[in-house]
Amino acid sequence: MIYVINDIITGALIGLLYALVAMGFVVIYRASKVFNFAQGELVILGGFIVWYTTFELGLDLWLAIPLSLLLSALAGYLIERIFLTKLIGESVFSMVMVTVGLLILLRGIVLLLFGPAVRPFPVIFPLKPLFLGEMLIPMNLLIGGLITVVAAVGLSWFFNRTRAGLRMTAVAEDHVVASSMGISVKGSIAFAWVLGAVLSTVGAMIFLSGKSLTFLASEIGFAALPVALFAGLESIGGLILAGVIVGVAQSLATNYLDPLVGGALGAVVPYLIMLGILLIRPTGLFGWRTIERV
Repeated sequence: MIYVINDIITGALIGLLYALVAMGFVVIYRASKVFNFAQGELVILGGFIVWYTTFELGLDLWLAIPLSLLLSALAGYLIERIFLTKLIGESVFSMVMVTVGLLILLRGIVLLLFGPAVRPFPVIFPLKPLFLGEMLIPMNLLIGGLITVVAAVGLSWFFNRTRAGLRMTAVAEDHVVASSMGISVKGSIAFAWVLGAVLSTVGAMIFLSGKSLTFLASEIGFAALPVALFAGLESIGGLILAGVIVGVAQSLATNYLDPLVGGALGAVVPYLIMLGILLIRPTGLFGWRTIERV
């Protein structure tokens, strides 16, 4: 029984990591109505920035981490300014296709600058697990889970209680109307990309702490996709519940069903859950329903 409890705890914490990465999807979507297919590439870009500041520049972590977050924010800002700002007022489809191209471009840039070699990632969070009786809790995932909850509470407050957050939501509804109300559309979308890039770098630090770093780590973006669609692309708080459900289901399937079927059922379960929810509620569990009068 204790093994099942340990698997549930570990799955829930991994699910919270997925939720943190999925927040990047939601923040950008809530400010621009654009689904960013390059979210995983932002994670790996943030990871390589952390690696560069710690191993190549030789900075201590207390200096390398804030510098990495600052450089990630700058990268997010530049991406929005170079590739997306000229598309304001154009169709959402055009902006989504740009993010698809961005996925390929960022992967190519990472390969060009850093190559395909496997590199060590600094130990940012403790690797020694926490023992509570017979329960074993990975410390890095536990700290990451706490960061995810704090980030979710802070971002929910920002989007629902502050004028800046409400302005970003208005921008997502209609660029033209928001602009006519005196809201800076370019500024709101740029800020969303900055937030998305910073969240991705924090996710990279939790996910990669003490592990190896390659461009293949960007696959975590696809792992977080079911959590974002399960919760609904407007719900930041809903990501917590969706992440825990998906993470626990994946952990139990991997540890108890995969040996029975002899396959990677655990990798498929999150997408089955996502499809099941979308069939019942197309906007996700906590997504907003839009009523259009014609």
